[in-house]
Amino acid sequence: MPDSQSRFIGSARCLAAGIGNWFERIDPGTHRRIKGLRLVTAFGLAGMLSTVPEIAEGRGQTLGYLAAGFALWASVSEARTTRYESARDLSLLCLAAGGGAVSLAVIASYLEAGWAELALVSGSFCVGYFRRFGILGAGIGSQIFIGQLLAYGAGATTADFSTIALATLLATLASVVPRTLSGPAEQPVLAAPAPPPEGTRAFTEIVMGLQAATASLAIVLLSREVGLTQSAWAITACTYVVANSTAGTIDRVRRRIGGTLIGVPFALACLPIATHAPLLIWTVAAIAMVVYAMSLPERYEIACGAYAFALIVTMAASGEYSVTTLAARAWETIIGGALGIAVILLLAPLPNLVTGGSKFH
Repeated sequence: MPDSQSRFIGSARCLAAGIGNWFERIDPGTHRRIKGLRLVTAFGLAGMLSTVPEIAEGRGQTLGYLAAGFALWASVSEARTTRYESARDLSLLCLAAGGGAVSLAVIASYLEAGWAELALVSGSFCVGYFRRFGILGAGIGSQIFIGQLLAYGAGATTADFSTIALATLLATLASVVPRTLSGPAEQPVLAAPAPPPEGTRAFTEIVMGLQAATASLAIVLLSREVGLTQSAWAITACTYVVANSTAGTIDRVRRRIGGTLIGVPFALACLPIATHAPLLIWTVAAIAMVVYAMSLPERYEIACGAYAFALIVTMAASGEYSVTTLAARAWETIIGGALGIAVILLLAPLPNLVTGGSKFH
């Protein structure tokens, strides 16, 4: 065997061993990898069910887009240890996503053309405010926003209510079945947020909701002035970086921007493969989502990078987006994060005005 070939095989083995060691270090019990496989399965199952002719009934791609998105993010947000509790929460989370999609369609019907993004402001508030109701509440708030975001991307209107209802049903089925099969092999691990000071919890979540909503509103107005390529991405960024302290928000912004600035260029470098080998790209995207599930509780920057990579390559594989649009994911995430920090600095003093203290920070 030639020396060059031997060196190549040796390098490949070292790389595989390094990846395996990293997986074991991040997820020693394989529990998060199982969750990653489950959310990928839920996404694929919902998309597959939506293509069955007897189910789709000529509803086009909207049904699959909504059902797969509802199932995926419900699986991400769910964090219970028993099958019954998980099935219950997944059903509620999918229902919340459907409700969010309906709310966007209703609100958008009362807005002038081009202002549908304003409906996302209410979802941004829910992401922050619903955290006061614990794990399930936080997931429901997130799912309301996700439902609005997906409906906005699909251009859903009040005429699509039946499609949204069917998507909710398919998403519930597609997310509950894999969780039932994973059983006790999956043990959720959640990041431990810093507890708010005594007596300020309810007000803290209200302020968090107002901060996210204010940043989202600023992005909508900015988009009207300068014409952001995908302003919904910036809104998403500023919504999910808001934490219960200024330092926490700045840290999440730093991690989100850092991960995105790595994931997006790496994905753009894979674009030539996306058009010629879509199956390979979807496989790599699935692996990236497993990494996302493994990293999310403790390594937010890795999770953001993995998701940015998966999003860009799958959008490219669909062939509906230009390189300029895909690259906008990076700089619009920076805009969203920057506005998130600006709003935090602006509104963080509010508890001091109400309580007369400085414990909120």
